Amino acid sequence: MGLNCRFCNKPLTNIFVDLGITPLSNSFLKKEIIHNSEKKYPLCTYVCSSCFLVQLPEFEKPENIFEEYAYFSSYSSTWLHHAQDYVNMMIKKFGFDEKKLVIEIASNDGYLLQFFKEKDIPILGIEPAVNVAKVAKEKGIPTITKFFSADTAEELKSEDKKADLIIGNNVLAHVPNLNDFVKGLKILLKPTGIITLEFPHLLQLIQKNQFDTIYHEHFSYFSLITAKKIFSFHGLTIFDVEEIPTHGGSLRIYVKHSEYEGISVNQTVNILLEKEKLFGLENISTYTDFIKNVERVKKKLYEFFKDSKNSGKKIVCYGAAAKGNTLLNYCGIGNNFIDYVVDQNPYKQGLYLPGTHIPIKSPDEIQNTKPDYLVIIPWNLKDEIIEQMKYIRDWGGKFVIPIPEVSIL
Repeated sequence: MGLNCRFCNKPLTNIFVDLGITPLSNSFLKKEIIHNSEKKYPLCTYVCSSCFLVQLPEFEKPENIFEEYAYFSSYSSTWLHHAQDYVNMMIKKFGFDEKKLVIEIASNDGYLLQFFKEKDIPILGIEPAVNVAKVAKEKGIPTITKFFSADTAEELKSEDKKADLIIGNNVLAHVPNLNDFVKGLKILLKPTGIITLEFPHLLQLIQKNQFDTIYHEHFSYFSLITAKKIFSFHGLTIFDVEEIPTHGGSLRIYVKHSEYEGISVNQTVNILLEKEKLFGLENISTYTDFIKNVERVKKKLYEFFKDSKNSGKKIVCYGAAAKGNTLLNYCGIGNNFIDYVVDQNPYKQGLYLPGTHIPIKSPDEIQNTKPDYLVIIPWNLKDEIIEQMKYIRDWGGKFVIPIPEVSIL
């Protein structure tokens, strides 16, 4: 069966990177089922030779991934600061006030909308994960529990709930039906409204070897070149862009209706498009060569674990993050090398990682077992984690960062 691009429908013939067959990266296991067979799916990404969208075929429906979700945004203090800074900046820049409506798609536990609420600005969250939306509602954040689509947008439009600001942080990558989603944004946005979307930047993924950010929940991986094509096709224009440090390097794009002339396009857009072109994001070989770097990291990481274990070192990982499950499963590193993983999220403690079956414990456990190495899985939060766990140096413990190259601190 031939695969076609989810945006332009051209046949997909070029593989970007094949990371083998793995379980869903957020399908954590309870102790009583770790010996049962797990559902596994191909983790093979393709690149479209026409629009350069890097994508993963839809092997599992979003309903089976996101309706009960283990990720709560509010557990990261760095992410909360990021959200608060964004809210302050948007109010200052665009003058949002109590007469405007702000809608966030994939609003999670209300981590961001709470800061608009504090300023009496009307808000609405759209969040498909029932368990996460419940937490938001308990905080007093009005939340609709459903997936965002063109139909959802039409419903809200009929209730006179078009938005002055639509926010989507790390949601665009999670959408298998990309055209329907972007069409929905167009429907929901007021004529003079603004959309801001944040998503990991494909340029950074390739440049910094961030193959572990590829997992089944991420259906698409975007450059600005490709994002511009997608939004233009749906009558939307990217008028500004920022490179931001979250998730190892993301883009925040600002979007308006193409027919709205009240905002002009900032030169930042052309500057970044030029940077991507110079890097080679319009050459198919830039994508197909990526696997060589990935295989090099896999080899070095496996050697580090094997050598450490052979010399009697105790290794523990920090962060039961989705990216870690891609990394460990692809590199063949399991509970034969790692004693346990710690995570601050109590929702994950007591469970086991998918595929590798490594137990997840509370960070307090580190003080009890005094490991020699603490491998930081969410390397994008390494500064926050090193500061939090600096006491491991009291017994000579060291930090290990796996990406972009194995480094010991």
